[in-house]
Amino acid sequence: MRILLVSPHFYPENFKCNDVAFELARQGHKVTVLSDIPNYPVGHFFDGYGVFKRRFETVNGVKIVRALVIPRGNGKGLRLILNYLSFAFFASIYALFMALFQRFDAVLVHETSPITVGIPALIVKKLQRIPFYFWVLDLWPESLSAAGGIHNRHILGLFAAIARSMYRNSTKILISSKGFRSSILEKGDFADKIEYFPNWAEDVFTQSDKQVETPRLPDGFKVMFAGNIGEAQDFDHIMEAALQLKDERDIHFVIIGDGRKKEWVEKFVADNGLQATVHLLGRHPLETMPAFFRQADAMLLALNDNLIFNLTVPAKLQAYMAAGRPVVAMINGEAQHLIEESGCGVYAPAGDGAALARSILSLHRMKRDDLETLGRNGKAYFEKHFTKDICMAHLSEIMKC
Repeated sequence: MRILLVSPHFYPENFKCNDVAFELARQGHKVTVLSDIPNYPVGHFFDGYGVFKRRFETVNGVKIVRALVIPRGNGKGLRLILNYLSFAFFASIYALFMALFQRFDAVLVHETSPITVGIPALIVKKLQRIPFYFWVLDLWPESLSAAGGIHNRHILGLFAAIARSMYRNSTKILISSKGFRSSILEKGDFADKIEYFPNWAEDVFTQSDKQVETPRLPDGFKVMFAGNIGEAQDFDHIMEAALQLKDERDIHFVIIGDGRKKEWVEKFVADNGLQATVHLLGRHPLETMPAFFRQADAMLLALNDNLIFNLTVPAKLQAYMAAGRPVVAMINGEAQHLIEESGCGVYAPAGDGAALARSILSLHRMKRDDLETLGRNGKAYFEKHFTKDICMAHLSEIMKC
């Protein structure tokens, strides 16, 4: 098949659509990706890319066309809006010419944010009258109100109308969390179109036993967080838990990653004398994560308590499960249900730092064999439901390719 994948994010940015495109190409399909000039999460164009650099290239058999875009900058306010609008505008121009001068058998949208990323794909679908698959990773307009703080009914109504149009024109609607189903059904009778298509862990967590050198971690019970250090990850209450456990000198919070909240965390650690038990290691390559994870006694997952996050299953949960480590979470909704169903760890309600501290203590007091059982439970559940091979086979079935 000749497949067009439309996504505002693609290689060398690290998103699941990379796996989809490369795997479909490996299977023999002709895959073209319409994306933008890579600038996430750093906010500026990656080295080697630019307005006049590497706008058209082929990677692992996938043809990549990069539309013009205004970089996202600090990822806030007007700069982020311009980033969103510029992709929708310039990618739509490219999509029009691609629809007129190339032929595709199907178009797949990787819908992160905002919902307007589907507009270029919809142009191709309409002009060529081909199947249109909409992969929902973020709910709109709910994201505007829950995460963006926008409550103007006219703005919300506009984005709700765009979402309904995307769903109405979709051949299938792929959802990464079962919690998304209710939101989509509120916008129309789309039940027959919805397909559960969950996240999977990167190959590095399932195929690599390579020994990678990492910084020396502290002795004791290590609770590890890996990923974006942002507002959504609720570091206010994570640090509240760390403060409550300050006197438990054997419990260490190991934080790997970067993000807008990192400076706040560093200041909190310094102001509250937590240097002995909270360790910020900065950003490290994805390839080193298995080596870090193997040293952890528990992996930490947290999201704020709001509608969108309660309906979401963060992709890092699958990575934690794939690594076979126990999970401790401060989260509500679908992710909480998944932890309970798989038996991979313990959880506290979102926004409850005291309860998170108690959950960490409960793991700390467990026998080593019981901790290992939690890790094995998660890995077994992952291997049954969330491997890339299982997910890609399901996608091929959905797209009939």
